[in-house]
Amino acid sequence: MEQRRVGRTDLMIDTFGLGGAPLGGNFVDLDYAQAAELIRAAQEAGLRYYDTAPWYGFGRSERVMGDMLRGTDYVLSDKVGRLLKPGGVENPADYGMIDPLPFHVAYDYGYDGIMRAFEDNLQRLGLDRIDILLAHDIGVFTHGEDNARHFADLAEGGYRAMDELRRSAQVKAIGLGVNENQVCMDALGIGEWDVFLLAGRYTLLEQTPIDALFPACRSAGTTIICGGPFNSGILVGRKTWNYAKAPAEVVDKARALAKVADAFGVPLAAAALQFPLGSDIVTSVIPGPRDKAELQQNLEWFTTPIPDELWISLKSKGLLHEAAPVPSGP
Repeated sequence: MEQRRVGRTDLMIDTFGLGGAPLGGNFVDLDYAQAAELIRAAQEAGLRYYDTAPWYGFGRSERVMGDMLRGTDYVLSDKVGRLLKPGGVENPADYGMIDPLPFHVAYDYGYDGIMRAFEDNLQRLGLDRIDILLAHDIGVFTHGEDNARHFADLAEGGYRAMDELRRSAQVKAIGLGVNENQVCMDALGIGEWDVFLLAGRYTLLEQTPIDALFPACRSAGTTIICGGPFNSGILVGRKTWNYAKAPAEVVDKARALAKVADAFGVPLAAAALQFPLGSDIVTSVIPGPRDKAELQQNLEWFTTPIPDELWISLKSKGLLHEAAPVPSGP
């Protein structure tokens, strides 16, 4: 597996990683044995980079991932900003979860909250290290008007905690794990970040970070991990986008993209997986397959030859940002 550097650190990660949301039962009914089988299949395929978070099944994803990674050669990103408190939520489906562990979330992006979350994560994982630590879901997308308070906590204390963990070599890199461009821009003003795990914003469907965020990241030495390369499923034939039902204009654009891909005999999902890595600021792409079969399908798409003419056609039809770098060669 090709590897790329995280920011200006010495850490190298696979260009294809495993997203851990489904392992916690987020939007999919996946039990422990099935989750373990999925991780084992990723290991057998040669993957070393894995991503998880307390949010995924309120600890379920961390537990199975820790069990499967323990004693192996891995690179792991995990997230802070949410503390898990005893007592289950009344209706897990409201949170997009199936059979989560009996906890609920308390948001805390302050110094003490970040330090507590980091220690709690290690305990749930049963591991002695996390390589990349990300402040999870800071931003208006998740918090609405409350984000001003949460961002102030991160700026006034949480960043200092993360920076201390990096300086003491308890983690190798720090960043955000978010769904929106603006909060990444805001974060660049409060500290030095190695990487942003940005879900759904730099995909075959949408390239909104190109004009402002990517140049700012390049100047800061911050790289990008692309989460949600299928935009919650719309680029693999599902009806969801941004974790909800896709609006008509998004469905129409996905169909237009698929029509071009079909003309070249290329699965749309293959183009979606490979497109982000055309940019050298993108370190890795991490889909979240829901089972072993989906992982194997993703790996096939990731290695599907794509002719240069497909990207040229997409740009000529106005379906791809004219300045978007694309993978070269079949």
